[in-house]
Amino acid sequence: MAAVLLSTWAGADEPSYLTSAILPQQAWLTRDPLLCLLYARNEIAMSATVATDPYFQKLFADRIGGASYGKGTAIYKFEKIKRAKRKALVDYPDRKLIDFGIGENDRMAPENVRQKMGQEIHREANRGYADNGIVEFKQAAARYMKRRFGVDLDADTEVNHCIGSKTALAMLPACFINPGDITIMTVPGYPVAGTHTKYYGGTVHALPLLAENDFFPDFDSVTDEVWERTKMVVLNYPNSPTGKTATKEFFARVVELAQQHEFIVVQDAAHTVLSFDSEPLSFLAVPGAKEVGVETHSLSKGFDMIGWRIGWVCGNATLVRAFADVKDNSDSGQFAAIQQAAITALDDDSIPDGIRAKYERRMQKLVATLKRCGFQCEMPGGTYFLYTPAPKSAGGQAFANAEEASQHLITQKSIVTVPWDDAGPFLRFSVTYEADGPEGEDALMAEVESRMKDLELTF
Repeated sequence: MAAVLLSTWAGADEPSYLTSAILPQQAWLTRDPLLCLLYARNEIAMSATVATDPYFQKLFADRIGGASYGKGTAIYKFEKIKRAKRKALVDYPDRKLIDFGIGENDRMAPENVRQKMGQEIHREANRGYADNGIVEFKQAAARYMKRRFGVDLDADTEVNHCIGSKTALAMLPACFINPGDITIMTVPGYPVAGTHTKYYGGTVHALPLLAENDFFPDFDSVTDEVWERTKMVVLNYPNSPTGKTATKEFFARVVELAQQHEFIVVQDAAHTVLSFDSEPLSFLAVPGAKEVGVETHSLSKGFDMIGWRIGWVCGNATLVRAFADVKDNSDSGQFAAIQQAAITALDDDSIPDGIRAKYERRMQKLVATLKRCGFQCEMPGGTYFLYTPAPKSAGGQAFANAEEASQHLITQKSIVTVPWDDAGPFLRFSVTYEADGPEGEDALMAEVESRMKDLELTF
């Protein structure tokens, strides 16, 4: 196009198709071919940009951004972390990246589980749709709940499998939320149920988890107007990322509030196996809980089965049935061979016990190491996350928030953490890093201490 414009300009007459709509009249008056070319290229490029939007750009739902979908320029914290990691690897190629940001187990599923999977994929009976789950898996989940938590469940009516607890948290709002309804959730936390609440026209009422409240939500701060519109309260204990574990007294109060204000409770128990300060506690073990709610469970964190995507929803039979109805219109069930392998895991208590012991050992080492570096942290009650106040400065450089502190640790010392600024500036350390046994853990902690002390952190 540029060549056409220049060759056309060689004639004395103004090109008939280059009107003031493309080139301003003042540009023609200058009779400057280069200036005219620059104007033309700019206008044509802008026109082309508009023209490249497909017709369906205007069809995107408001819930994901409407006509602006895909055009946002905001960079979210996990993308910032990825970019900082890449930069650290380029700037310091010989310095090992110590990644405390990864939120998934560092080992494959146990060998007996993998062996069972290898057998089951060859069985003709497992080739079809699993729909709402095979009976054997539901029975294994019920056995597990009874053995580990003392909870009695009817496997036929009070248990339903899910393709990981994330999908369950995404589907449950469809059972209850209409436009204008409220889901109460805690922050910081896992946002999936809140995202889907908004998809259905509901709103999220966030309750901050603060140290002064021992990382429990302040239900007394909820107004009568909010309670009146509340359909769901979503909890997560042991809590990610704070590491707080629930007590029977806390769960009992939640049951009382549910009966008083008539909402249903969804307790996300993904980290329950990883309870350190007490025996793992199920919400459903508290009297009255089964009358007001459900609990979601997962074989990811407590069984080293992160990518297998298998879990279950259990509790009130009517609520479980509602979930199953929505699920039946959302997916066709997890591969039955995976469910069979998961049965092997659920029936083997040595698996969650061993994983719990490993991450508790690692957490103790991390807490001790960070304390020696000035961090004000204590052993969490559970999960493989340590949630600790972020440093205020390093070597005289002040941090406005946890995100700045996290970026500094990555760029200056190749130490990766996840910042949380939802309820004060905190850093999250995960003990799912890769290390070869206790000796490898000790060597890694020594390296962390050496790098941290070089930073001259203040708190």
